[in-house]
Amino acid sequence: MWTIFQTPIFEPLTRQDLRDVALVGVAAAIVGLSFGAIATGGGFPVWVPILMSLVVFAGASQFAAIGVILAGGGPVAAVLAGLILNARHLPFGFSIADRLKGSLLQRVLGAHVLTDESLAFALKDSNPQCSRALYWACALSLFLSWNIGTALGAVMGETLGDAATFGLDAAFPAVLLALVLPALKGRRTQAAAALGAAVGLLLTPYLPAGVPVLVSLVGLIALIGQKHGTEPLPSEEPAE
Repeated sequence: MWTIFQTPIFEPLTRQDLRDVALVGVAAAIVGLSFGAIATGGGFPVWVPILMSLVVFAGASQFAAIGVILAGGGPVAAVLAGLILNARHLPFGFSIADRLKGSLLQRVLGAHVLTDESLAFALKDSNPQCSRALYWACALSLFLSWNIGTALGAVMGETLGDAATFGLDAAFPAVLLALVLPALKGRRTQAAAALGAAVGLLLTPYLPAGVPVLVSLVGLIALIGQKHGTEPLPSEEPAE
């Protein structure tokens, strides 16, 4: 995988960037292991979680779909659950569109590997070239590690059982939080993040999984409103 990061597109990446990408990849592999184990442990054939991770590649949606079916729901309900959870990717796509320049195939592949984490990496650097390199590095690392973890978990599923029992499902959000915290600079940014987190936590017991994340975007809306409210008004032109 490291030979991929030696191509020109990844030249702006520093060692710290690669370490951060590697940490997220390790966490994704652990959670993928959990997903594969839960799926096959619940009675699905080994090929189902593997194919789903390749084609869908959306962790929360995959967990939700598998959970709906294991709880007795039908395929339609499982698909709807996944679509609701992935609704946040629509605004994500608009914000990342300028980083996915290239052929139609490149943009389609870039959209397929879009995740919360790859978006966060892309937005942490204002330099377009660095931002693009960070996006693709994180996205490819996640795609490879998630699918490898899923395959291993699916094979080990009957032996391992529910990997969530060991707390492995908490590794991914823990690593992501550790990476995001240093980027929360400035009081307004910190206040917006705190507001979003508080709203998400308060609504978690009452809303379906994944929906509180969407609602927590009110913190971002508040931050945008604050920035617009503090922008100086353009000076008036002198009357002739």
